[in-house]
Amino acid sequence: MRFAFTEDQKLFRDTLRGLLEKECSAEVVRRAWDARGSGRSTPLWSKLAELGAIGLTVPEAHGGLGLREIDLVLLLEESGRAALPEPIVETTAVGAPLLAEVADEALQTTWLPRVAAGNAKVALGLERFAFVADAHVADLLLLEHGGELHALPRDAVRYEPETSVDGARRLFRVTWSPSSATRIASGDVARAAVARAFDRGALGVSAMLLGLARHLIDATVEYVKVRKQFGSAIGSFQAVKHHLADALVKLEFARPVVYRAAYSMSHGSNSSSLHVSMGKAYASEAAWTSARAALQCHGAIGYSYEHDLHLWMKRVWALNAAWGDASWHRARVGSIVLG
Repeated sequence: MRFAFTEDQKLFRDTLRGLLEKECSAEVVRRAWDARGSGRSTPLWSKLAELGAIGLTVPEAHGGLGLREIDLVLLLEESGRAALPEPIVETTAVGAPLLAEVADEALQTTWLPRVAAGNAKVALGLERFAFVADAHVADLLLLEHGGELHALPRDAVRYEPETSVDGARRLFRVTWSPSSATRIASGDVARAAVARAFDRGALGVSAMLLGLARHLIDATVEYVKVRKQFGSAIGSFQAVKHHLADALVKLEFARPVVYRAAYSMSHGSNSSSLHVSMGKAYASEAAWTSARAALQCHGAIGYSYEHDLHLWMKRVWALNAAWGDASWHRARVGSIVLG
């Protein structure tokens, strides 16, 4: 199979990169850690929506672009590269497709146009996860309970903040009361929808991990060019070169695996879960290796809160554990392959 992204897909990626370079600086990411506010930027989210990134997976009938995972994967990679502190995975990669698949027409008409316009965010609460990311800013929460899927507005749930290694990715313990009025799917329909939602979430954070790894490698390369020891730039030292080369090799091997998973999800392949788990395992390892190499090459300054490095490293650690860690996904690959 010959695979390549289209010119339109690459142009969309480049346009988003330009926007994020201007609007999502390290200072913006750092401000998202401030506990006094929501940590989210309404103007930035609105600009992403104007670009079409937020509504990319919303059906055209509801004001979106009606595109698929293969069209989104490059945008999520760029979002990771910028450490975007917004719930784009939960809203665009998972929430909008889930609503389009299982919600009735009235619920879709109420929420999907708002998502596409950047006026609503979605949070996901699956039973396998203890916490819900960004429940405090979600306008709609899609929650699993006892084999059913429920949709509730934020004022219908109670949420308590939990400690997160990444202060820009906030976690909450959500309590709520399911009812027939909030139920949108049950039985086999709900179970299949939850399975697809999980795969979409794992694919989404895998793509973001690729971008995070790319930024960590690039930032470290720039640092080792100017940091000197014994009269020479440390980038000339063989050990430093090996650290960065190892990280780059793992990233370049992970990227096509994640792209393959996006292709499989877009085309409804029977092997999509296998490919998603392979992608998550590879992307997690690549990002973790990149974070470790970045920290080792930066040395003591990399440990400091004042340096920007920790913003990207902690996002890597958070997303490595999100939607199943590498060990869980390797086990799923083994289970699928060996039956």
